[in-house]
Amino acid sequence: MTQVEKDFQDLLKEQNAYKETIMLTHWDMRTKIPKKGVEQRSEVVGFLSEKLHQLETSKKMKYFIDVLKDHSDDEVIQKTVETCEENYERSRKIPIDEYKEYVMLQSKSESIWQEAREKADFASFQPYLEKLVDYNKKFANYWGYEEHIYDALLDNYEPGVTVKTLDNVFPELRKSLTELLNKITASSVTPDPSILQGHFPKSDQEAISLAVLEKMGYDFSSGRLDETIHPFAIALNQNDVRVTTRYDESDFRTAVFGTIHEGGHALYEQNISKNLAGTPLSDGTSMGIHESQSLFWENFVGRTESFWNSHYDLFKSYAPKSFQAVPLDKFYRAVNEVKPSFIRIEADELTYPLHIMIRYELEKALINGDIKVADLPGLWNEKMQEYVGITPTNDREGVLQDIHWSGGDFGYFPSYALGYMYAAQFNHTLRKKMDIDKQIASGDFTPIKEWLTKNIHQYGKMKKPLEIVKDVTDENLNPNYLVNYLTEKYSGIYKL
Repeated sequence: MTQVEKDFQDLLKEQNAYKETIMLTHWDMRTKIPKKGVEQRSEVVGFLSEKLHQLETSKKMKYFIDVLKDHSDDEVIQKTVETCEENYERSRKIPIDEYKEYVMLQSKSESIWQEAREKADFASFQPYLEKLVDYNKKFANYWGYEEHIYDALLDNYEPGVTVKTLDNVFPELRKSLTELLNKITASSVTPDPSILQGHFPKSDQEAISLAVLEKMGYDFSSGRLDETIHPFAIALNQNDVRVTTRYDESDFRTAVFGTIHEGGHALYEQNISKNLAGTPLSDGTSMGIHESQSLFWENFVGRTESFWNSHYDLFKSYAPKSFQAVPLDKFYRAVNEVKPSFIRIEADELTYPLHIMIRYELEKALINGDIKVADLPGLWNEKMQEYVGITPTNDREGVLQDIHWSGGDFGYFPSYALGYMYAAQFNHTLRKKMDIDKQIASGDFTPIKEWLTKNIHQYGKMKKPLEIVKDVTDENLNPNYLVNYLTEKYSGIYKL
């Protein structure tokens, strides 16, 4: 390694110190911080983010990019330089004072959103959301785009995917899911969700959540489980990848499946190649690929009949008495009930993507200037009725349910549906390599985890999202695998 490469790595270490501190601050703000501490903490985040922005767009960074680009024999350094250049070109287009103001606004908005959500009071959050939308429009124009302004925001989360891509895929997916939902609704065979009702103490839900994470292969020496309003996983570094969940003592599914979901995110981060540590490549390549890993574990493992055949006794060892006499087959069908619901993170497998399409269409319209922030509650309710067949009774179960807008994450939401399609495609490929049902039933998830690490996790950002899909499955994104999976599964449960 040349002296220039060593100096470049020193600059990356300095950046990582700021990044890790910022992420730890965000974790604290979402889990532990007292309400009165938010204002001061937001200023701290703004200060740290300003310093990081200055490093990422500094003359020193530009020097290393110019000197090392296409001149290093080290593949990791070359890819790191390319990533830094992409970030440099985007970041330098945003004035530093605007960036600092925006970061502080993000921190404050999350706190305001939490209060607004608790009170189901969109009006109190509206002024903050209006400012966030205005900033995102401004930043999108700074970055530039070819066809749609929303493409500039999508690129932050899913490089290579555009509005054109989504508008080609989503309508057909929606049509297929709606047709299947209508058949299920008309079926005379229905699961009995009442058997899942009953008080389930938070402490017992936490115990089973910890047990399942351990079974998945989550490394607790490099992570922890905490409670929050909106579950998330966060990687401070490869040796500190944290998981959060939310407990509902009247519905254990929120915590159990939510923990498996976030655990899937965490396994991705914990198993990125150690060769990428300390570089911007030591991260998931996109939010869509990240979501494919969480949804793979939640749905293609955690909601399967094979999983519950081998883990029902484990579950009952923590469950209250009311669950002890519930037959396994009825339990399995109940946890896989299809029932339109208001809350996305509590949605069943079938209706889940419809929630994503609603928010995508509203986001796109907001950024295009076709609608105003004040229109959101009414439009949200209209689309929920049109797509899912139900109308929220208040803003908490409607437009205020998710944290993403409060953080300014416009362009993020489509990655949830993309991740679901990626996961189904990965599942189809993996089933050609091993008897996955037999493996799940054995209770040993190691071969599954190893396959995911070998084909996806280890690469971090060395590969682009659509490149990973093509390399793993030998074809481009194909939504038919998700439709086929859902059709086969629910035809069996509902005897279609």
